[in-house]
Amino acid sequence: MKKVLSVFIISLVLALMWTGVRIYKSYDFSINCSGHLKRAADANTVETAKKELNTSLVYMENKGLTTGVVSIFLHQPKNDIGFWYENIKASRDELENITPNASQLEKTNVLMKLRETLLDSGEKSDSITCPNGITVYPMNVLFFLWGWISWIMTWVFGFWLMVLEGY
Repeated sequence: MKKVLSVFIISLVLALMWTGVRIYKSYDFSINCSGHLKRAADANTVETAKKELNTSLVYMENKGLTTGVVSIFLHQPKNDIGFWYENIKASRDELENITPNASQLEKTNVLMKLRETLLDSGEKSDSITCPNGITVYPMNVLFFLWGWISWIMTWVFGFWLMVLEGY
């Protein structure tokens, strides 16, 4: 019974660590990338949008979020990091090409196009367009295995302790 309890505790700790690391990685991505993409989408000036996009692009390049696919089993187009990155880069380049003497209408049109590129409209609110699982890329397989194994072991050994051992 002590071995079962020990394995349960170890698997629970691993599962909670997995949860904590996922939360941290999501928070890090939010602060350093998606938060700036949201600010770029909300920007009222071309200069502000460029600054925010540049911040996000630097993060993406430093973290290697420029090519690849985040999915493990089914490689769907929505999970293509390269397309996502190139789209954001092209948006920044379009902002760079606006001349200072461009009309307000031209600037507004480019900012509206940028907003449409960066945001997905949902039922309740808009969200940043990005591949699911980008926060743990390129370690998606590791996180998948770590999460599934640790949580399944936690449930199996927890059930064992409660039902079979009467704990």
